[in-house]
Amino acid sequence: MHITRATLVDIDAVAPLFDAYRRFYGQPSDLQRAREWLQARMQANESIVLLATGGGKAVGFVQLYPMFSSVGTARTWILNDLYVDARARRGGVARALLDAAADFARNDGARSIVLETTRDNAPARALYRNAGWHEDETQWYSLALK
Repeated sequence: MHITRATLVDIDAVAPLFDAYRRFYGQPSDLQRAREWLQARMQANESIVLLATGGGKAVGFVQLYPMFSSVGTARTWILNDLYVDARARRGGVARALLDAAADFARNDGARSIVLETTRDNAPARALYRNAGWHEDETQWYSLALK
């Protein structure tokens, strides 16, 4: 498995995964909308997409959005989207993407990285805890980078 920062050249590889991610959350399939969303975010430098590939295929992605802490006077990243193709699950892809996201944020000089998931998403919650993330009462998880 290899993880790289996606560029506009990778849109056609990421878009089907992003579409599947949206379907997982109850949205209708719309591959064109997925492509357009990703392209707009990437062109405007509004998000970072890290793409996992294995066996010559895109198998997962994570999308990060920047945020800033006025109190901490530092950048924070929101890990907004994480998805692994069903055929690639249980192979360490999600954990590798989480680690790559933390490395990216750390190398960017960010103070932290945060995410949110629902209380009933037990597999995701276990993954985050096992990766060193802290769960608090608001359902947010955070990983201190410094």
